[in-house]
Amino acid sequence: MITVRLFAAAADVVGTKQLNLDATTVAEIVTQLSDAQTTADVISRCSFLVDGARATEETTLAPGATVDVLPPFAGG
Repeated sequence: MITVRLFAAAADVVGTKQLNLDATTVAEIVTQLSDAQTTADVISRCSFLVDGARATEETTLAPGATVDVLPPFAGG
């Protein structure tokens, strides 16, 4: 099981800040989170960390990994 932590707009569109998913790659997480067009639009702009390290959609996930879903942040 993979722990997925969502922040800011990603948490808003998914409706939760954390969930557990079965997945072996970040791409599988993206697919599972992108069930609606609005959600897909936000998730497609996000960056990902796996256990604190920058990741791409091709990154393989070890059992028990934590994936952080980070939308672009604005401000200054």
